[in-house]
Amino acid sequence: MNDIPAPDDDQLHEPRDELADTADAEAEGLQLARASDVLPTLIPLLPVASRPFFPGQAVPLLMDAGHWRSTLMEVSETQHKILGVVLTRSDSSEDSSTDDFHPVGTACRVHRVAEDEGKLQVLVECLQRFRIDRFVNRKAPFSARVEYMPEPKPVPEDEVKAYAMAVINTIKELLPLNPLYVEELKMFLDRFGPDDPSHLADFAASLTTSTKEQLQEVLEVVPLMKRMEKVLVLLNNELELARAQQKIRATVEERMQKQQREFFLKEQLKVIQKELGIAKDDRTAELDKFRERVEKLTLTQEAQKRVDEELEKMSILETGSPEYAVTRNYLDWITLLPWGIHSKDKLDLKRARRVLDRDHYGLNDVKERILEFLAVGIHKGEIAGSIILLVGPPGVGKTSIGRSIADTLGRHFYRFSVGGIRDEAEIKGHRRTYIGAMPGKFIQAVKDAGTENPVILLDEIDKIGASYHGDPASALLEVLDPEQNREFLDHYLDLRFDLSKVLFVCTANQTDTIPGPLLDRMEVIQLSGYIADEKLAIAKKYLLPRQIERAGLDKDAVKVDTKTLRALIEGYARDAGVRRLEKQLGKIVRKAAVRLLEGEETPVTVSEAQLKDYLGSPVFRDERKLSGPGVVTGLAWTAMGGATLSIEAVRTHEYNRGFKLTGQLGDVMKESAEIAYGYIVSHAVQFGANPDFFEKGFIHLHVPAGATPKDGPSAGITMASALLSLARNKPVRRIAMTGELTLTGEVFPIGGVREKLIAARRAGIKEILLPADNEGEFDEVPEHVKKGLTVHFVNRFEDVAALLFAKPK
Repeated sequence: MNDIPAPDDDQLHEPRDELADTADAEAEGLQLARASDVLPTLIPLLPVASRPFFPGQAVPLLMDAGHWRSTLMEVSETQHKILGVVLTRSDSSEDSSTDDFHPVGTACRVHRVAEDEGKLQVLVECLQRFRIDRFVNRKAPFSARVEYMPEPKPVPEDEVKAYAMAVINTIKELLPLNPLYVEELKMFLDRFGPDDPSHLADFAASLTTSTKEQLQEVLEVVPLMKRMEKVLVLLNNELELARAQQKIRATVEERMQKQQREFFLKEQLKVIQKELGIAKDDRTAELDKFRERVEKLTLTQEAQKRVDEELEKMSILETGSPEYAVTRNYLDWITLLPWGIHSKDKLDLKRARRVLDRDHYGLNDVKERILEFLAVGIHKGEIAGSIILLVGPPGVGKTSIGRSIADTLGRHFYRFSVGGIRDEAEIKGHRRTYIGAMPGKFIQAVKDAGTENPVILLDEIDKIGASYHGDPASALLEVLDPEQNREFLDHYLDLRFDLSKVLFVCTANQTDTIPGPLLDRMEVIQLSGYIADEKLAIAKKYLLPRQIERAGLDKDAVKVDTKTLRALIEGYARDAGVRRLEKQLGKIVRKAAVRLLEGEETPVTVSEAQLKDYLGSPVFRDERKLSGPGVVTGLAWTAMGGATLSIEAVRTHEYNRGFKLTGQLGDVMKESAEIAYGYIVSHAVQFGANPDFFEKGFIHLHVPAGATPKDGPSAGITMASALLSLARNKPVRRIAMTGELTLTGEVFPIGGVREKLIAARRAGIKEILLPADNEGEFDEVPEHVKKGLTVHFVNRFEDVAALLFAKPK
């Protein structure tokens, strides 16, 4: 720390010469004053940004040496060492200009200046107020001519005394609340007395934490009464703030003391209980807890030996060691598993039928399969070692059927999705050596269920993945094999656990992506979806009341009649499941809730004509009825449940022979078209067509709609019929068909019979051709679907051709 030396006279700046001359001239006019007591009218200015200084204070300043060294050098060159401190409106004194200066400041005498690490430490004594008359230098170092504002002499007025006493009393109240005020009051009393109201007012203002603007207002007021009024207001605000702080501090201290007291008492209680043998330490308590759990379980011999070893290890480990935490977690998992704990099955077939009918409408074939499965279990006395796979489109109720099976048996139900799982550790657990290791999903499921025989639902098993972490589908082979899962080995437990009592229910949208060995272990039950009448009943009985309840409305607040629901199903929710139907009903209910709040009368009735206002334009439209020679209606299976497909064939020109396919067809469907073309060309005479028609013509076969990908062999007889109709230039009757055609004219079976019949019924087609080999599947279709349909079963294409143009006799 280096003191700044006083410069020689020849180093003074020009403003400083004028300042010194002015001081000398004023000193000559005063007879009894010392030169050092005379305040010059031209003084350097130092801006401060924090708060103004009041006369009578001794204030330390800390400022940047680079900015203000020149200003303090000029002050140190004078005899009087006077510096004008002015509050600036800017946030930083270094960035301020003369436009930011307040007009009133305080003249201060500089007593000491020291520099340390680029900072100036200055001690100033505040002497008197001044008002800036004009600026002499508007750039740093600032200087100005000022006019001093003498302090008013004390007048023994009662009102002044009253204000002074009020100020003193308020300060007395502040002293107990903030000990720092005591030291400042001692410094004030060392220099002034309590009977000096002017300095008392300035001192009281400097005590407060008021804003710099409020303090500047006090500085600019010279009349004593007005100044004391302002100061008293600031003091009272400070007193209220100090009281609030004291209250908060007392509350916090009381809370802390209470917590500390409770902590000390608890620690003392622990020591006393330990001395008396009443309490145990944490490790002993944990060991006793694990032993108590083990007594309630029926552990295998292997598991019991492992638990004993781990308990012995835990008893000698330090509680703070990492190995202690690993051992404790391991024992926690082992002792929480339901070794030997089973729930009793409710083997009542009538109750099972009642529960399935309560939770699901329709799906009679699926219910019968489930009841057959349960009946076998009832005869055996237990239902174990079985894996059911429910396959069907989204939204047909696969997951809810799994829950109903659990309710039927009275077992605990646990569901988790295996879709997207790419790590076999999710199935078989992580080894204990890894940080954060856990058992696999199946051990977690059994633990959460609390019994060894829960119903575990594996959702989306057709979407299970594989990666460099392993193949989860292969890991499932052990879990879903009744011969292997009785000794399932989880990597974390490293113990054999019996999963043979678990009833596994899996769900999938398709079986193509399920590995063959895994699919071979499952009992597959197909859910083909709902027809329109079933959807209508489900919407009335389940979906609409559920959406009204979720919206918080009265059950009769929204009315949707049967005709409107049927139009909703046909135009907006034609998928195989009911998920989209429920979403559309939810949208209707929400819009109805808005109308009720806008004042519409209850109930809000939704008609068929209003569906467009509620849901927009229909998503699905009726298939266009194409007709004429070369146009035949086929039946196709889709994820939405089935559709009609009009296949068109035309002869475009006679320049050359050829055959063209369009409609975004897959490889299998293209091969079917080639087979149909070859068969009809080679048998044209047999079916009454002119062979020259194909010999000299270019044939174009198209399958609408062109933007939709199509594939499969079931359109074989349909494409062959379209080519035959074109060759004979004769339209076919209103009939729909499906079947695979071979080169020799045989008609092979196809899939999706129920969905295709539903599609034909929806299109208004009453006569259908099916392969003879599908007669068994047709017999299993519910009667209400077959009602009103005329179905012809064909073995060869000759049977098809006989039915195309004339009704059978």
